[in-house]
Amino acid sequence: MHKHLAWSKSNRFLNHVANTTRVLGILCILTLMGCGGRPEVLTGVSGAFRELDSKTELNPHDWPQWRGKDRCGVSTETGLLQEWPEGGPPRIWINEDAGLGYAGFAIANNRLITMGLYGEKEFGICLDANNGEELWRVEIGNRFANDWGDGPRSTPTVDGDRVYFMSALGQLSCFRIGDQSKLWSVTMDDFQGSIPQWGYAESPLVHGNQVVCTPGGELGAIVALDKLTGEKLWQTVGVLDRSQYSSIIVQEKNGQATYVQLLYSQVVGIDPDSGNARWQVDFPGKTAVIPTPVEVNGNIYVTAGYGSGSMMVEVKDNSAEELWMSRSMSNHHGGVVFIDGFLYGHGEHDGFGCQNPETGKFRWAERKQIKKGCVTYADGRFYYVQEQDGLVLLIKADSSGYEITGQFVLTPQTERRSPRGKIWVHPVVANGKLYLRDQEYIVCYDVKQ
Repeated sequence: MHKHLAWSKSNRFLNHVANTTRVLGILCILTLMGCGGRPEVLTGVSGAFRELDSKTELNPHDWPQWRGKDRCGVSTETGLLQEWPEGGPPRIWINEDAGLGYAGFAIANNRLITMGLYGEKEFGICLDANNGEELWRVEIGNRFANDWGDGPRSTPTVDGDRVYFMSALGQLSCFRIGDQSKLWSVTMDDFQGSIPQWGYAESPLVHGNQVVCTPGGELGAIVALDKLTGEKLWQTVGVLDRSQYSSIIVQEKNGQATYVQLLYSQVVGIDPDSGNARWQVDFPGKTAVIPTPVEVNGNIYVTAGYGSGSMMVEVKDNSAEELWMSRSMSNHHGGVVFIDGFLYGHGEHDGFGCQNPETGKFRWAERKQIKKGCVTYADGRFYYVQEQDGLVLLIKADSSGYEITGQFVLTPQTERRSPRGKIWVHPVVANGKLYLRDQEYIVCYDVKQ
């Protein structure tokens, strides 16, 4: 099941087999001569196999983490279909055994890495992104049970030859992609974090030598670890809010990097070197705070559901303040993208629409033809998946209005999802392909012109 089937299509594979055979032969001769097998020789043998998986430089249109390379939900890819034929774009493949849960996709170097629940354990899963064949599966934590659906609900993060998984119970693990060896693992409990009501849904951020996440709690809401060893580098002092479901972004402004996170009652900017708060601005979170912050022309935009609304924060070097607060966009968890000077997403009360970042008011909104869902943007089009029925829309939109240029219904859809759950995995566009998921089903479509 775990054989790398795609290798057989590569002439390089035969060369690696030959090289490995020669190494094994030398090892056998050394053993017969009384030299014995040294660990470094055995490492060389495993390295011969690992070289097949050793590429670490990303392809230009990979999607290696939550919301893409810059965590903004926007792809730079071009040459994609601007309209879809009746019935939608051609389906390339389907994998029917991805496990349960709401985990998203990291696409890197022709691999799709995600997570799924099998029985009582959560696993990290790697598929061939071109044909859907499973390449490997590693255990990452115990089952998280919830009325809205069991299993993982974050997105893995790929960094070089490593991948980072956050389980729904808060176990953060680092694995080497090539040989699937576990390099280290910690739990959010190690930092006195407490599991949110709907489980840990944050996708870990890798920046420089750090991996950063949000355990929440009285020791500090945010923690930075050495990405190679898992050792704690710092935990925020004075930022003690409880963990929610948002993921951290990096804001680069005036040559200075700042970690930005939306917590339950505040949005914060953190110094990556010290873990100290550069700024904190109150936010009226209610019930669950989920969407990831969005950088807008040097400022920070945040939104949340349950009537919380949206807010623009003006960011200076080491301070920030609220510019405006609006009830026009109260985004539950479908995400908001910033394109050509405007914000687009689904508001609980108004529907999918275009929000003016200067005032917080909608330029237009549509709630009848476009129902609640999640959004990604690529090559002049919004890729939108309605949560209730799995209707997938291709939308051309600007500040003056919208046009639907293609649609189809995601099929198959699971019969194993909790009755309270819906289709919540965000669409991903990478390397001319559209990836969608409903629980154990992952489906790939050809959207290249």
